[in-house]
Amino acid sequence: MPLQRRLPKRGFVSLTNARNVEVRLSEINDLPVDEIDILTLIQANLVSQHALSVKVVLSGEILRKVILKGIDATKGAKAAIEAAGGSVSA
Repeated sequence: MPLQRRLPKRGFVSLTNARNVEVRLSEINDLPVDEIDILTLIQANLVSQHALSVKVVLSGEILRKVILKGIDATKGAKAAIEAAGGSVSA
């Protein structure tokens, strides 16, 4: 029997998927600082130390002005941040 038929079929699991982290907008709202980057999120224990990229998703609401530096955001989260007076620079 050929080798590819003898080996078990387990699928593909990306190893970098665990290093891409999503953060909710309500968690960003609870942080005491206004300028937020990946190091700020690591110090606040919202993401792992091994995180390579962070993306903010629209879950909850933001009530204050925040500035995201080096962090991506979804369309809805970006619109909510800009409506509160903040900005997103990736």
